[in-house]
Amino acid sequence: MGKSVMRRTAIVTLATVAGAVILTGCGDKYQEPFKDAPRGTTNNERADLITMPDGFSNASTKCDHGNRVYTLYHGDEKYGSIAVVPQDPTCR
Repeated sequence: MGKSVMRRTAIVTLATVAGAVILTGCGDKYQEPFKDAPRGTTNNERADLITMPDGFSNASTKCDHGNRVYTLYHGDEKYGSIAVVPQDPTCR
């Protein structure tokens, strides 16, 4: 093999590895769940989704240990907010 072929092969290999590293490091918020703090139990019950027209944040709500939890989110963005209704009577 000539030096130019080896050089091109090395450049292509390096570019492929660099691209793979960049793509795996730029994942969305769902690719690495629970990486922020130790956790106890997981509530995998279904949630009610409230879908707003385009351009507005969406919401989901579900009961957890007698409390109603609302989560606001906007598509796949890395932000959101949480509101809790303590001891909601609809959560029985």
